[in-house]
Amino acid sequence: MKVFKLSFATINIIHDCLAEVIINDGVEMNVAMVEAYHNFLLDHLTPPFSLLVNKINPYSYTFEAQVEIASLKEIDHMAVVIYNSSSKMATNILIQLNKTHDWNIELFNNREEAMDWLSSVKKV
Repeated sequence: MKVFKLSFATINIIHDCLAEVIINDGVEMNVAMVEAYHNFLLDHLTPPFSLLVNKINPYSYTFEAQVEIASLKEIDHMAVVIYNSSSKMATNILIQLNKTHDWNIELFNNREEAMDWLSSVKKV
C-alpha cells in the first residue's frame, strides 16, 4: 500500500483501482481541495476506481465543495465508514444533495465490512 499526504488528507492506494481517503481532523473542504483531490485520484488510480472514505476524523465542506465532491465519472463505487450519528447524518445529506450523480455508495460501521463490500463488487 502506498500512502500519500496531501495538505488536507491522507490517501492510501490499496490497489491500482482502489484508494482509502482520510480527511484530516477539522478540515473544511473547499472547491480547490476537491479539485486537488480529484486530480490526485485521476493521476494515481486506474479508472474505473473505487473509494473507501474513512470518516475517522470530523470535517466539513463548503456548499460549493459539497456539490463537486465525488462528481468524477471514473468513480464506480464508494464505501463510507462512519463512526457516529453526526457523521452518518452529514453523509446522508451529502448523498441527497448529489442524488443526480447516481452514486453507487454504501455506508458501513467498520472498515473491514467496507473493504469486504468493495472487494465483492470490484473483485480486487
